[in-house]
Amino acid sequence: MNKIITIGREFGSGGREIGKRLAEHLGIAYYDKEIVQEISKRTQLAESYVHQIVEQKSEIFFPITVGRTLHTGGSDYMLRHYTSVYAEQANVLRDMAEQSDCVIVGRCGDYILKDQNPFRIFVYSDIASKMARCREKADEHEHLSDRELEKMIRRIDKNRAKYYRYYTGQRWGAHANYDMCINTSSLPIKELAEALAHLFNSKL
Repeated sequence: MNKIITIGREFGSGGREIGKRLAEHLGIAYYDKEIVQEISKRTQLAESYVHQIVEQKSEIFFPITVGRTLHTGGSDYMLRHYTSVYAEQANVLRDMAEQSDCVIVGRCGDYILKDQNPFRIFVYSDIASKMARCREKADEHEHLSDRELEKMIRRIDKNRAKYYRYYTGQRWGAHANYDMCINTSSLPIKELAEALAHLFNSKL
């Protein structure tokens, strides 16, 4: 069985950067935006549309593991697309995990891949650190005031928590759901990724 590392993360906590650097240090595959690209390819839906759904920008949620047919008052065009995206997301993650050792960021990977026994990491930090990272990493946030940026971060995290709870029945960020929870508020991401890589190389 391949070694799988999944990373759940609060917005602005540095989880994505940790995942990418960790994969580079370990010499294994890294999956993040590639997941959206593969879902788009399989469903023949535009990447921008798939991204909107899997990044929880919609308030409409349906289970990822669709084991039953969902019925509405009639044939609903949007419902078909939402259910197909969520179901295909689970298929994509399983296929990626079966191909090779890898790091998978977000998208309920820890839950979907539980049968593959992944090492599950959750990354979080205080609001000040998250705001600082957003300012450093993305020009798109430069026009936001501090109040607006904080509101945006909290909204995204709230949606991620709602998304995770709906599909898994578990609380997002709860320590019992992960093998390691990391507070990056006062930790440099580069050195942290190196330390994690050393841990995995020596212990896993």
